[in-house]
Amino acid sequence: MREADSAIHVTSPAVPNLPELGRSGLLLAIESFLEPLVTVLSLWVLVWHFDGALSALWLTASVLAFALAFPGRSLLRLPPDRVFFSILLAWFWTAGLLLAMGFATGYIADFNSAVIVNWLWFAPASQLVVHWALRKAAPHLVRLQGPPLRAVVVGMNEQGCALADRLAGAGDTGIDLVGFFDDREPERQHGHERHRLLGRITEIAAYVKVNRIHLIYLSLPMASQPRIRELLDALKDTTASVYFVPDMFVTDLIQGRPDSVCGLPVISVCETPFRGPAGVLKRISDVVLASLILVLISPFMLAIALAVKLGSPGPVIFRQRRYGLDGEEIVVYKFRSMTVTEDGGTIVQARKDDERVTRVGALLRRTSMDELPQFINVLQGRMSIVGPRPHAVAHNEQYRQLIKSYMVRHKVRPGITGWAQVNGFRGETDSLEKMEGRIRYDLDYLRNWSLRLDLYIIFKTVRLVFQDSRAY
Repeated sequence: MREADSAIHVTSPAVPNLPELGRSGLLLAIESFLEPLVTVLSLWVLVWHFDGALSALWLTASVLAFALAFPGRSLLRLPPDRVFFSILLAWFWTAGLLLAMGFATGYIADFNSAVIVNWLWFAPASQLVVHWALRKAAPHLVRLQGPPLRAVVVGMNEQGCALADRLAGAGDTGIDLVGFFDDREPERQHGHERHRLLGRITEIAAYVKVNRIHLIYLSLPMASQPRIRELLDALKDTTASVYFVPDMFVTDLIQGRPDSVCGLPVISVCETPFRGPAGVLKRISDVVLASLILVLISPFMLAIALAVKLGSPGPVIFRQRRYGLDGEEIVVYKFRSMTVTEDGGTIVQARKDDERVTRVGALLRRTSMDELPQFINVLQGRMSIVGPRPHAVAHNEQYRQLIKSYMVRHKVRPGITGWAQVNGFRGETDSLEKMEGRIRYDLDYLRNWSLRLDLYIIFKTVRLVFQDSRAY
């Protein structure tokens, strides 16, 4: 797909998503059991309605359904549309496995078909309703656990203030941020006008003892190691829990995680999400989905090829060099949509009412059907179905000089569609700001990849193809 300008909202790279330390233990426990319990209870309601009693077969099916759905996922901090798709995709997986087991064993014939058919819609609907109720009740449930944990942040800098803003905006943390400690003058403090300064760093230990502070977040530059060591020594005389909030040079992590090299502990700062089992899962899903899609659309692709050939002189397939995995050059296939086939050192992006675009090509570009041959690239291993969109080599060489972390997007295979494309960046990127927005979304995808996110992007792409007319 192509990208266009749009208002964007990307998770700030200054601070990674808050881990489980920033979640209420009660809510985490509820969310772990909520989805599997609702799945089973919705089944029982239908069984009692249609059959009048629970048989041994239904109880066995209930145990299997609970096991497949457990543990439930944490959805409270996701936007409503992500919650909707997440619940549907998880239910599709659970119901699909149960039905497959039923048909494989032959036991499906022993179950009331009315119960099964109604359960296919009643279970996800019940999960959505209960999740909505939990979201409304979450702040009250957090208060039931008792007084909130009192916290302070050391260092009124960008990442410290970002952490404070997240704590203030989340209603399910059970954490009350009291204020900041910092030694710098107010004009050098980030966000001093909206956050409370409690004192200097040397005053922290005494303040923590007197004011019953439970949590201390150290948001100091890593260059301040001697000062951090002195502070940690002073805090050993308190019972507060201490956590580091890494500075800007460490917090913009791409798949940051602890690891070891020859027994020596290390922390990855920039790593591909597709290492080990995740890489195998990604490749299998690409091959399966691409093969299925190509089989389904092959007659349609033949019709497009004929229309392109008859519509204007030139080849049916346009081949262009792009950067692929690890920045290696690959050849990407597209249906030709223009009268030219540029692949040199200077490439002019298509613009609105571009005379180079053919009549057939205009329709193909508007609906992204010119990208369909790239499913062959997926089978070849050059591309993935979902990933950062590949740019022409000429554009890569231009923007890598202008945008920080531009080449990091090449730590994964480029995609036919991507996180940037379903968030408004489809079409011409005629300004540096638009390209920067696209790159922010690409890096956000690398940080937060999951198979569920890939499926969500695919579903949203299909919807946008028929609704979005900004590509040309």
